Amino acid sequence: MTPDALPSQLALLWLAAVYGVASVICFIAYAVDKSAAIKGRQRTPESTLLLWGLACGWPGGWLAQRWLRHKTVKTSFQIAYWCSVVLNLAALAAVWWLCTNY
Repeated sequence: MTPDALPSQLALLWLAAVYGVASVICFIAYAVDKSAAIKGRQRTPESTLLLWGLACGWPGGWLAQRWLRHKTVKTSFQIAYWCSVVLNLAALAAVWWLCTNY
């Protein structure tokens, strides 16, 4: 391993940790909203779910949608969700490009 490889490996570990933690939080937010929907309680705003997804939690949101069958039918939410995924990945690509080229 070269000394130059260590910072990039640490950056990848940090990035994986950020996505992992945000995904767990996002999954929990979906689960809480699904439970509230079933029990007729106050719901989690869609904007909160979308912001957690945008903040690197979209993999957890995707898993929650599939496993919990939550927010999969509402077309407006799905469009906003996938737009937030694209924005997150575009920001990630831009940051990665800046970090590797400057």
